[in-house]
Amino acid sequence: METLRTEQPAPRSRTWGRWALRRCAVLIGAYLFVVAMFATFQRSLIYHPAKVTEMRLEQAGRSESEVQALTVRTHDGLELHGWHLLAAGQVAITAADRERQWQSSRPVVLFFPGNAGHRQYRLDDFEVLNDLGADVVAFDYRGYGENPGHPTEADIAADARSIWKSLVEDRKVKPQRIVLFGESLGGGVATRLATDLCQAGTPPRGLILRSTFASLADAGATHYPWLPVHWLLVDRFDSLRRIPQMTAPLLMLHGELDQVVPFSHGKQLFDAAPARSASGIAKQFVALPKADHNDVLLTERKRVFSAIYAFLRSVTENPEPGVESRPKRMSTMHGKSGRMAQIR
Repeated sequence: METLRTEQPAPRSRTWGRWALRRCAVLIGAYLFVVAMFATFQRSLIYHPAKVTEMRLEQAGRSESEVQALTVRTHDGLELHGWHLLAAGQVAITAADRERQWQSSRPVVLFFPGNAGHRQYRLDDFEVLNDLGADVVAFDYRGYGENPGHPTEADIAADARSIWKSLVEDRKVKPQRIVLFGESLGGGVATRLATDLCQAGTPPRGLILRSTFASLADAGATHYPWLPVHWLLVDRFDSLRRIPQMTAPLLMLHGELDQVVPFSHGKQLFDAAPARSASGIAKQFVALPKADHNDVLLTERKRVFSAIYAFLRSVTENPEPGVESRPKRMSTMHGKSGRMAQIR
């Protein structure tokens, strides 16, 4: 006669262990899925272009005699669109007038914007610089505004060099007149271009950085501390690595309340820059106590005006080695529109 056998239930500890392993496997799988999604779609998190089919000159908020439409051909055949905005009080009606304006002695600020919108969003920034007696040249990145293509760090850097080459070689603007300006992500673009130009022996007149990061990887890790951002990020904009080789005069402005790019990141980048330019001008850092990331001109307009005014005066009155300089009269600092600063 067979003896009936009854299965003994698994020990409670073994059952709990299997459940815990399954739970861990699900969580790890979900985390790896999120990591994979971040790696795949990371550029959609970095770049936020506003697209338009056409951007007319009147959308610059100026008359056609004050703004000139510009185009530049990129290394891979794209046509990028931008503006040349004349300093306050300057007009150019004929082609000869425009040529004379290009050959004036005024500073030309080559403006690199942040990661969102398009150049029309920066009208208030352009007005500040124009009111300070400087011309502004501003191009949208590829994929922004009416421009074709898709932005990547490598292509944006190459496009920045194409724009510089167009100004210097086609428009005959002397490098000693050009001041690079980068805000937020544009600070990474401007720092890379400035460093490359300094290394090549053709430095810009100066570099102004506002609300920018030490590197995009560091900024990304601040917002996604639970992701391996430093391992995954393709477009890194590593200004911290480049700025020690930047020999042009430097001005940095950063909001102490910045929640997008922490104030400490801007200070870290500033600390890594040479103490003085090749011409002996000390680097300058201006803290903006009331400013966050996107409201700099709204909250600290007067302080920004004063800082940029003083910087432009210092770089025009102190020539780079071997460059003859004449004092230039800067216009008074009065904004006209009072428009709110746009998202960066």
